Amino acid sequence: MRPLEEVDIEVSGPAALTAPSLGTLRALGARVDATPAGVSPAAPSGPARFAATGRRLGEVTAYTAWADVLPDADAADEATVQAATGMMHVHGRRDGAPRGLAVDYAAVCASVLSVQGLLAGLLGRARGVSGPVELGTGADRAALLTLSQYLAAANAPEAEAVPSAPGGPPFTSSCGTPFELEALEPGPWARFWRALGAPEDAIRAGWRPFQFRYATACAPLPEPLHATARAVSWARVRQAAASSGAEVCAVYPLTGHPAARSGGPWTVTPRDETVSAPADRGTPPAALPLAGLTVLEAGRRVQAPLAAHLLGLLGADVLRIEPPGGDPLRGMPPCCTEVSARWLALNRGKRAIEIDIKSRSGQGALRELAAGASVFLHNWAPGKAERFGLDAERLASVNPGLVYAYTSGWADRPLPDAPMGTDFMVQARTGVGEAARPVDEPPAPSLMTLLDVLGGLLGAGAVLAGLLLRERAGRGVRVESSLLGAAELLTAPAVHRAAGGRVQRRPAGFRRPLPTADGWVAPSDAASCTAAVAFPPLRDLPTDQAVAALRARGLSATTVTTDLAALPADPRVGAALTRDTHGSLVVPSPWRFL
Repeated sequence: MRPLEEVDIEVSGPAALTAPSLGTLRALGARVDATPAGVSPAAPSGPARFAATGRRLGEVTAYTAWADVLPDADAADEATVQAATGMMHVHGRRDGAPRGLAVDYAAVCASVLSVQGLLAGLLGRARGVSGPVELGTGADRAALLTLSQYLAAANAPEAEAVPSAPGGPPFTSSCGTPFELEALEPGPWARFWRALGAPEDAIRAGWRPFQFRYATACAPLPEPLHATARAVSWARVRQAAASSGAEVCAVYPLTGHPAARSGGPWTVTPRDETVSAPADRGTPPAALPLAGLTVLEAGRRVQAPLAAHLLGLLGADVLRIEPPGGDPLRGMPPCCTEVSARWLALNRGKRAIEIDIKSRSGQGALRELAAGASVFLHNWAPGKAERFGLDAERLASVNPGLVYAYTSGWADRPLPDAPMGTDFMVQARTGVGEAARPVDEPPAPSLMTLLDVLGGLLGAGAVLAGLLLRERAGRGVRVESSLLGAAELLTAPAVHRAAGGRVQRRPAGFRRPLPTADGWVAPSDAASCTAAVAFPPLRDLPTDQAVAALRARGLSATTVTTDLAALPADPRVGAALTRDTHGSLVVPSPWRFL
C-alpha cells in the first residue's frame, strides 16, 4: 500500500544530487539500487540518473545535472549554482553582501524535483498517457524556481513597496538569547514592542519592512528596536509575546533538532474502501502526465500555491479558491499591469473562483466542487478545515477517490514550545538558522523563504505520490507535508555529520564569495581553499578577468549575480527567461521532457 511498491529504481551519479532522494524513494516503497560504485561522492558533475521500472508501469528515467540551463562552467556544483542564479545575492541581502547558503539548497530542491518527475512519469503511464518517459532537471532550474518571486519582482516596472537594505531579525535579549518574532498583523506587533518599552516612532517605522521581509529577504528595522530587545531578559520577551498576541522563538542549535520522520518528509495514507477507476482517465495519449486532472487549491502565501503551480506545470487544471473580493496578494507591489509580479510567479495559469468558506453556502459550494475533482489542496491553519466541515472525512463522503492534501507548518508532530508554523519560526526552532551559516557567522534564519518553497515542492511530491497510489490501489488518499519535513530534509547532512562525530557546521568562510574590482566571484566548493590563497593578486581585476584567471589555473568559478534585474540580459541564463502576457518574468519549467 505504498505508491512505489514493486518498483525498482537504479540510481547513479554524484552523491550531492542523489543522496537527498534515496530515503524518499525507499519510504515510497521502491527497491533502490544505489551501490557505492554507482553513487560517487567525489564526482563533481553528473548527470545523476534515476531509472524506475515497475510492473505494469513500464520504465521512466529522470536525469539531474548541476547545469541544465547554465553553461557547465558556470554551474559546476552547489556553490556556483547559488552564485550564478542570484541565490547568494538574495540570501545575503540581510548582511549587505552576497553569502552562500551553507546547506545544499539547490541540490536538495533538484532532488525533490527528480522524485516528482519519476512519480509523474509513472502516474502518466498508469493512466494510459504515452507521453515522454524521460525527463531532465537541474540544480540550476531548481534554483531559478526557488527564486522566481524575487526575480519577478526585480524585473517588474514598479519599485518595491519598501526599500531594500541590510538588516532584520533575529533579535537578541539581554541574556544573549537570539530570537525570532512573528506578528502577522500590526496590532500584535505594536503591543509587543510597547510592552518592552520601545519608542513609538521606531514601532511605526519598523512594521512595514518587517511585514515585507517575506517578499524582500531583508528587513531594515530601526536600531531602537534591537536596542530595546538587548535591554530586556528573555523571560520578559516571552511575557510580552504572551500578552500581545505576537509569538517569539529562540534560535535553536542543531543539537535541538527533532528526530527525522522515518517514513519521509510527508505522510501518504490510503482510505480503507476501494473506489471505481478514476473518471479522469480519458486523457489524450500524448499529453502531460496530469492532463485531465482537476486540482482545487485553497492556499495562501507560498507553500500551497507553489505546490499547485507545479501540478499545473505537469498538466493539471488548477482551480484556485479565493475569498470574496479575490486574493488580496494579487495587488501586492510591484505589479505588472496591475497584478502582483510575485503573485503571478506562483499562480499564473490557474483558474479562480471566489467562495466564502466561512458561510454554509460557501462550504457547500466547495464540497460540490470537490465531488468532481481529483485533488483538494490547502494550507489553512490547524483546525480550520474541521471547523468548516472541509476536512478529509467530510470531503471523502462526497468523493471517496479524492486525494486530500494538507501542507502544514508542524504536521502532526508539534515540538515542545513550537511557535506559529511560519517559515522563519520553523527555521529558528529546527536549527536551520545554524545549519545555513558557517561557524564564523552567528546562527540566524535566512530571510530567503527556504522552507516555504521547499515545503511547496514537498507538497507537490506528496500529491503525486497520493495520485499514483490511488491509481494503483483504487483508494482515496490523504497526504500531508510540512515545513518541519522541509527543515528535516535540509538539515539532514549536518545532523548526520554530528551523529558521526564530525563538526556539524561548515568551516569559517564557507561559500563566501571573493570581492573583485567591480563585483564578486564564487569558486566551487572544491576550489575555494586554493582560490582564497591565489586570489589576493587578482582582487583588483574586473570580475570577468578574475573568473578567467581562476579557470586558467584549473579552478572552477563563476560571477556572482548581484542584480536580479540584469539576469534577462545575462548570457549565462537570459535565454531561458521569458515574459508572460502581463509582462512579468517567467523562469523555465523545472522539468525538461525528453
